[in-house]
Amino acid sequence: METADVIVAGGGIIGLTTALELARNGFRVRVVEKGRVMSEASWAAAGMLCPLDIDAELAELASLSISLYPEFLRTVEGLAGHPVPLRTRAAMVQTESGSFHWMEEASLDPRDLCTALPRAVRAAGVDLHEETEVLAVRSQADAVEVTTGSGVLSGGAFVNCCGAWAGTVQYVDMESHPAATVGPWKGQIFAVRLASSLDLTYVLRSPEIYLVPRGEGRVVIGATVERAGFDRRVDPVVVEELRAKAAELFPAVASAPVVDSWSGLRPGTEDGMPLLGSAGLPNCWMATGHFRNGILLAPGTGLIVRQLLQGGMPAAAIDRFRPGR
Repeated sequence: METADVIVAGGGIIGLTTALELARNGFRVRVVEKGRVMSEASWAAAGMLCPLDIDAELAELASLSISLYPEFLRTVEGLAGHPVPLRTRAAMVQTESGSFHWMEEASLDPRDLCTALPRAVRAAGVDLHEETEVLAVRSQADAVEVTTGSGVLSGGAFVNCCGAWAGTVQYVDMESHPAATVGPWKGQIFAVRLASSLDLTYVLRSPEIYLVPRGEGRVVIGATVERAGFDRRVDPVVVEELRAKAAELFPAVASAPVVDSWSGLRPGTEDGMPLLGSAGLPNCWMATGHFRNGILLAPGTGLIVRQLLQGGMPAAAIDRFRPGR
């Protein structure tokens, strides 16, 4: 039976950032991902490092995570040998009253992280297994036994970072588990290319829409928030509805060519708060349900998971995020 100190289920930004934090602090880590790493919500995200209509109860975790981002990106770039630049450093934000204000907020292209973060994780010594689905977890007194589609793994601890699929993990000898409250929230998104004379250099957003520049005239626009199960289809009518809203903020979008469209499945809970803490069984932990803020909250989440596994005090209050609440 293969062994590790920590088995992390889920290869999105939360799972890989957690694995990197653990590996860089002496843990032997194995990540198991049902598909390809960084191919779900992390790949589909807009990449804004700012709270999007964030609840006040998330503010402390968000502040922690933003403070960790410079060092996190330096670490990833150094290990991966691949740049993850900030694409913008400011935003023009429209309030519900219709006024605008200028904010110092950064954004990055998650596709850069999709390339760099898996390389960094491997370089840090993490054992990364793709196309490997977690089927069941059995908690024991001082270890966990994880059954996957490829065999059985043994570890000192298990961390469920499976995003919108967190509820599919079965915990043996547990009548119910908090991950069942996590589900997919679909977001449709698209990109246009502006003429060079109209290039946007800052994020432009309102309560209903955002425009995020990615360089060379490419601007990402989104996004819907839909309860549509695991349906990833992109509706051209919805794209045009989003375009119309975006054009109210930046009229050039109305005639700009659409160069790509896609959707992502955000992991959301009924109360909008993440699940971060004990899963309710010895040696089993959860870090999921980050909804629209996974990119933003990843470094802070990884740090807190490591602190919990080491028996320490988390760097931000997490009582509100307790699984099973």
